[in-house]
Amino acid sequence: MKKNIAVVYGGNSSEFAVSVNSGRQVAANIDSTRYNVYEVLLMGNSWAVQLPGNTTIEIDKSDFSFVSPQSEKVNLDAAFIVIHGTPGENGLLQSYLTMLDIPYTSSNAFVSTLTFNKYATKCFLRDTDVKMAKDVYISKGDKIEPEELVRQLGLPMFIKPNASGSSFGVSKVKDVKEIKKALEIAFSESDAVLVEEYISGRELQQGVFKAAQESIDLPVTEIIPENEFFDYEAKYMGKSQEITPADIPDELAERLTRLSSLIYGRLGCKGIVRIDYILHNDEIYFLEINTVPGMSEQSIVPQQLQIAGRSLPETFTLLLEDTLARR
Repeated sequence: MKKNIAVVYGGNSSEFAVSVNSGRQVAANIDSTRYNVYEVLLMGNSWAVQLPGNTTIEIDKSDFSFVSPQSEKVNLDAAFIVIHGTPGENGLLQSYLTMLDIPYTSSNAFVSTLTFNKYATKCFLRDTDVKMAKDVYISKGDKIEPEELVRQLGLPMFIKPNASGSSFGVSKVKDVKEIKKALEIAFSESDAVLVEEYISGRELQQGVFKAAQESIDLPVTEIIPENEFFDYEAKYMGKSQEITPADIPDELAERLTRLSSLIYGRLGCKGIVRIDYILHNDEIYFLEINTVPGMSEQSIVPQQLQIAGRSLPETFTLLLEDTLARR
């Protein structure tokens, strides 16, 4: 009997539209000969299955099921989480599904909560050999001295929400007078802000997926943004070059792969993740990890899979089989 797979997208953050695009691409590329695929859109308290003909049916949150138009109860066997931001990337949805004993494709609730918090992730990696930019953590209400931030981190610097994605709320600050405005923008996305020193270099990204059956180390992508940095326009509106595989020596690609594997294991990740780096003077600096990476046509991981000769249906089958085996 085919398993019922819920592809869950949407969410309650600025990344809603990105998530919808990713979710629909995922749903279209799951092997329908092996699984029954149901798209589930989350918007606030509304969790609804999207059926053909613009028909929607609310999910019964007591057991993650729904009643079909034929009045049959449909139990969802697993969740393919494609929500960027809350509640699908920060551990909330994972906690709910864990309580119901429903497997899901991403990392567990603890790892999801940890990795969604940029500062906590860096703290978790500090006793490894992973190089990272110097930073200052600021909570809402903290007294802020812009000149002190410049003294500690120099200029330019990055000011970003501590818990957010898709570059929402991120500013590259070149003048001390810009700091307060950049903090306001970052605080509009998160209750805490991470201020980091600027490290010049090449931006590199790599997808990683370790299943029980096999591990997949994807090729490295170099990002060359037209804007100041890899912001929303660069990511989703064509304002960047994305070169896969990156034009780097084999030795460097191997170092990146080893580092990505170390970080994946150290943080306890599951499923497909994407890790972002800056290459500065042949030194690799960790930027952040995304445990629910974009899966739209414009996203990095699908591009890397294509270059690696792996189709999305093949990859999603491996991911779902690995997920269902955890039950």
